[in-house]
Amino acid sequence: MKKLIYLAAISAVVFTFQACNGGTKDAKDTADSLNKAKDTTSNVMATGGIAVDAADAKFATTAAAGGMAEVALGKLALEKSTNAQVKEFATMMVSDHGKVNEELMAIAKMKNITLPMTVDADHQKKMDDLAKKTGADFDKDYVSAMVDGHKSTLKLMNDEAKDGKDVDLKAFAAKTAPTVQSHLTMINKIHDGMK
Repeated sequence: MKKLIYLAAISAVVFTFQACNGGTKDAKDTADSLNKAKDTTSNVMATGGIAVDAADAKFATTAAAGGMAEVALGKLALEKSTNAQVKEFATMMVSDHGKVNEELMAIAKMKNITLPMTVDADHQKKMDDLAKKTGADFDKDYVSAMVDGHKSTLKLMNDEAKDGKDVDLKAFAAKTAPTVQSHLTMINKIHDGMK
């Protein structure tokens, strides 16, 4: 019965948010909305509650959306790129970010955090734009996207490792940051070699 009430409450929240937003919410925004609804202290029995504060939940959804995008963009680069360095980097993205995504999903499940199931609108637009490109144009834009993406992901991880409240998410961010830094170093070298 509790599960039925929980599902009904979450469904109502999703439909309400979609109706208010004209149905244009992307997966990350929807997950953030669900987490916000679960974060109410007035009706924990109905919502199930989440085991982290709002900032930590937002970190998790942002990291998940970015991680999924890295994997999807990596797969796209493996299909479209003819540059051996770009393909090697893309293979690493699929592998490393795939593992990190699984680790984050396990933490989110333990903490009752809803994560997005697909990439957010910004990453989807980037993927759509890149899918239209070929050859050196694709490689150049993919590499630029990876430089920008890894800079923002590194900041996200470092900020959570420093300021996060949840012990598990802080540890996840602290453990993930060096990997993101090594990716950034590698993609910067590839970027500089393309000039």
